Amino acid sequence: MTTFALVHGAWHGAWCWDRVAPLLRAHGHATIAVDLPTEDVDAGVEAYARVVLDSLATVDPDEPVVLVGHSAGGLTIPVVAAQRPVRRLTFVSALLPNPGESLIDQDTRDHILQQDYQAGVERTPDGLRRWFDEAVAARTMYSHCSPADAAWAYARLRPQASTMYTEVTPLTAWPDVPIVDIRSDEDLLVSPAWAAATVPGRLGVESIVLSEAGHSSLISHADQLAEILLAD
Repeated sequence: MTTFALVHGAWHGAWCWDRVAPLLRAHGHATIAVDLPTEDVDAGVEAYARVVLDSLATVDPDEPVVLVGHSAGGLTIPVVAAQRPVRRLTFVSALLPNPGESLIDQDTRDHILQQDYQAGVERTPDGLRRWFDEAVAARTMYSHCSPADAAWAYARLRPQASTMYTEVTPLTAWPDVPIVDIRSDEDLLVSPAWAAATVPGRLGVESIVLSEAGHSSLISHADQLAEILLAD
């Protein structure tokens, strides 16, 4: 049995894995999905990693653990793997840390984040970023999701502190762990062109690319995603 630790991205929560987790459990595996402290402006990636590590505290150290990070969850899972043995890191439409840099530094240089989504996000007085336009979210973050699924997800979104984007990553070196990288060919949040140029050099692998899929394949293409996660 493998334990899949499922780490969500910005604005989301453990709920976003509700389509994928049952498919993994149906094959006899365990799943753990946590709610990261997205609304805490004092919490960066190190704090997020601690939440994941705490959730794994009761898992037998000899039991294989696969860390799966969607979107901004990709900034967290290698920090977890640097502190705990894991079998594999799996990135899903994910942002990637680069030791010595912040995500903002990377984005300024490499244009990682597609910009259309920003029309649906506003900054609150307490420094959080909050979605306010459901149509923009459906068109960008939830493209290729059904209207019902996009509405289901949008209703559950939470405000998000920018700390994990503005801080220099706490990752000092990539852990020596097998990696799988999964992308979507029509991702309207994280640039497919950036991923194609960056993933082979940074992760040492070629991406698995889902066709006719958007940023939220964990909702729109749960069956295909689960198949890849289950392949050992």
